[in-house]
Amino acid sequence: MASITTLPSGKIRVTVRHHTTGFYKNGTFTTPAEARAAAVAWDAEAQAAKTGNLRTVPKGSTLADLIDRYIQDTPKTYGRSKRLALELLKRDLGAIQLSKLSAVVLNDWVDKRLKAGAGGVTVAMYLSSLSSVLSFGKHARRLNLDVDLAKNARKAITYRGISTRPGERSREPTADELSKLYAYWAGRDRLKNPMQTICEFALASSMRLGEIVKLNVADFDPEASTIWIRSRKHPDPTIKATNDQLVPLLPDALAIVKEMVGKRKRGKVFEGVTRVAVSAAFTRAVAALGIEDLHFHDLRHAATAQFFRDGLDIPTASLLTGHRDWAMLRRYTKVTPADVLAKYKPAKKPTVEQD
Repeated sequence: MASITTLPSGKIRVTVRHHTTGFYKNGTFTTPAEARAAAVAWDAEAQAAKTGNLRTVPKGSTLADLIDRYIQDTPKTYGRSKRLALELLKRDLGAIQLSKLSAVVLNDWVDKRLKAGAGGVTVAMYLSSLSSVLSFGKHARRLNLDVDLAKNARKAITYRGISTRPGERSREPTADELSKLYAYWAGRDRLKNPMQTICEFALASSMRLGEIVKLNVADFDPEASTIWIRSRKHPDPTIKATNDQLVPLLPDALAIVKEMVGKRKRGKVFEGVTRVAVSAAFTRAVAALGIEDLHFHDLRHAATAQFFRDGLDIPTASLLTGHRDWAMLRRYTKVTPADVLAKYKPAKKPTVEQD
């Protein structure tokens, strides 16, 4: 039970201590009502800590409050896309009290997003972020929340015949498109970044743009033909910060790195190059040339597919690409029935000349 004491100053001190669990909270309040509310809430928390039960969601607590706490307590577990999703959720649903968050509320919100033009994949991404917040609230804050609300809302989209899975992209730049891009950049005197070199390196290494611009000279070993990729992307965002990978540089990629590094011993391999600038320059060039539906990331796809065309197997290719799930690499192999049959095509029998 809470201990409530009136101090000489007239303020009221509330103390809750459970020796068996180590739970302890205390605070000073101005009015008896505030003190009683704190005592009730802290007693509930102490009881939850003792029994393992969840505590009742505080009265008036909103989804925005929980999202803010989630961002505060888990700052390194997600990237820019998820942060934007959380901001949208706060804007659309933040004012709703957690105790009133329901399947009906979420389904109405999904209808509005779809009507506004959002696709099933995008809405599913928002719901996935909401699911993370609700799970955080239940397991980290011990709140009595229905963590299946967002999951069920996503299922409801599927039952309506709307796909929530992104299609597998297979776009690769053609030789003609690359020639046009290189010629376009060659004619730009004010272009600060070596766009052709960066694209050629992406095609030779399969690295993501974010990985390319962060490569360090100190991590390059010209004798071993290797370089470290620091904090490489990982399916588990909590592992990314420690996911450093040593990767081999194939001949074309090695030659480019040597050229960019020269005699330098420190700094970035692609000195002064930023992800935003390269992405913007690539997008502008594609638009100016009228090239349809080509992204910089498609260079990574082209490089990976080329590895398989060159005869690399999945374990070897994954060392270059950084894929943890080998199943993700199968879509790059592009094996056709003709390829299989060609391997088993019987050899021609030698002709025997008759006298």
